[in-house]
Amino acid sequence: MKRLFLAIALFSASLIVLESCSPKTSSGTTAVRRGNVTGNWVLNNISFEGIPDVAVKSFLGENSYKCFVGSTWNLTNSGNGSYSLPSSASCGAKTQTIFWSVTTADETFQFKKLYEGDKAKNVTEGYRLLLSGANDNTLVLKSPIEYGGRTAYVVLNYVKAVK
Repeated sequence: MKRLFLAIALFSASLIVLESCSPKTSSGTTAVRRGNVTGNWVLNNISFEGIPDVAVKSFLGENSYKCFVGSTWNLTNSGNGSYSLPSSASCGAKTQTIFWSVTTADETFQFKKLYEGDKAKNVTEGYRLLLSGANDNTLVLKSPIEYGGRTAYVVLNYVKAVK
């Protein structure tokens, strides 16, 4: 009887070990990690899925999505970061301090805007974007927006900044 219990326990332990070592994504693709997002990025293109660009009035707290084209994003491994908007006729140049993170379970990139004296843990509002893809040279984030009774996306396409 002891041998039966020992065999069952050994089999169960083996299953647990094998399950913990298996990939966590069901699509067969490699999960995007924080390290894939860390670095300096330039937002070179914004496109739209399921929504016309004229329907997007303001974006990520700015007057227009166009303010972000050409912006540079500095995302450090500590979660501290910033983005700098280029100067244009409708958007003034500015640098915004942020605190960011990546959640691999639901493949999201989220960030909070920090102002002078703010501590990230005390800021309750922020932005959550879908982390569509990231590699050594490109980063793609999608901002979901309700439009016409369904979810549409503003797609942010970044390239790695040249040092």
